[in-house]
This record gives sequence, C-alpha cells and structure tokens, in this order.
Amino acid sequence: MPQVLISLSSFGAAEVGRHGQLWCAQLAMAAGADSVEVRGELLRDPAAELPALAGLASVYSSPEGLWAEGGLLDSAALARGLAAATMLGARRLKMAIGDFRASSHGALAGLRSRLAETPIELVIENDQTVSAGTLPALQSFFDAADHAGLDLGMTFDMGNWHWIGECPLQAAQALAPRVRYVHCKGVQRLPAKWVAVPLAESAAPWRAVLRALPAEVPHAIEYPLIGDDLLAITRDQIAHIRALRT
Repeated sequence: MPQVLISLSSFGAAEVGRHGQLWCAQLAMAAGADSVEVRGELLRDPAAELPALAGLASVYSSPEGLWAEGGLLDSAALARGLAAATMLGARRLKMAIGDFRASSHGALAGLRSRLAETPIELVIENDQTVSAGTLPALQSFFDAADHAGLDLGMTFDMGNWHWIGECPLQAAQALAPRVRYVHCKGVQRLPAKWVAVPLAESAAPWRAVLRALPAEVPHAIEYPLIGDDLLAITRDQIAHIRALRT
C-alpha cells in the first residue's frame, strides 16, 4: 500500500496563514496521513518553522525553478531547497525545471555532481507553465538529463496539465516509468479558469490517469480540504486515496 501524504497547501493559504504549517501537519497526521509535504511558499519564518516540522515531512516543495530565467542553473535556489529539506529531515526535494533550454545542457554535469553529495532525492514536477509543464518540455529535459548521467524522477501532478492545455492521460502514459511521487488533484473548469477539486468531483479522466501511473509510489492530496470538521474531511479524503490504490 503506498504512502498517502497531504500537501499542506491543501488547507488553503488563509488557513495555513492563520495556524501555520506545523498545526496543519499535526492535523494531517491525526487524520491518518503517513507524512506531509511542506510548502516553501507558505513558510512565514523558515528558520523557526522548518526545525519544528522536522520528522513530520518527507517532501519539501520549493517554489523556485531549477533553472532561472535565461537558462542558467539556479544553484542558489537548489541550495536553499536542499537546506530546507535537510532541516526537515525530508527525503525528497520537489522543484519545477524552470527556464531550461538548449543552452542549459552544459550545466547538467554540475547538477549531477551536486546531487551526488546529498542523500536527498530531487524530483521534478510538471507545473502550470509552458516552459516547465508541457510534455515536450519535460521529455526534452529528461532526455538531456539521461544523456548527462542524471537519474531524475518525477512528481506527476494530475491536474496541472489542464492549465496549459495538455492531456494528462497521454502524459501519464509517456512519463509513468519516471514517476516516483503523485500529486492527486481533480479539476473543474470555471468560465475563466481551471480550479482544483477533490478527485471525486473532477471533470478529468482521473481514474484512467491513476491506472497509468505506478501504484506503489507515495501519493499526496493536493486539492482543497475545506469544511467545519477539517479533521473528519481530511480523514475521509485520505481513506479515499488509500482505497483507490489498494
């Protein structure tokens, strides 16, 4: 049975801002989560919060791209992500590729050397940008990484493909061998935008996407967890994800 995590952004920026990620992490664990994903963009005081969260999180999500605008490897962003993951005792650092382009290939050897120095696994997520979230962009990046001797896995976000007009099922079928972590996210289309929703309310073919992805890797809830009895709602959603993957 795969681990089920809660991405702490699921509780919403307002709720996290009110209570902090430690409170949210403790609620997630009380609801039966195996672990949590700490969100860098929601940290108010990283120096205080990260040590307090140590032992609760297995993933640190960096809001920074691996390649800066212009195609240069953002070594400082990588260092910040690795340092935060280390403080948490997290096994994985999740980042998007950022502005990776043809001129970026030469930096992959340096990235390989840096990652060889740490026990933390870097996993690449498809985000909601054309440069880092489309299937061609990700395949180009992974092909270049392979050529440089880099063994990089992927965080597969089921919902993000919709924001850039991509087919999640096609992406799942193409990228499944690389997937080491799944973000479970349903989607619905509003008049002006896509929004994240629980899987059961999703307009996407989420069951087929899940079937195409490896069942044994950790799965995280990354859709809104909202309601008066937040503990019960979170417990129900964790049970739902577990039932889907057993």
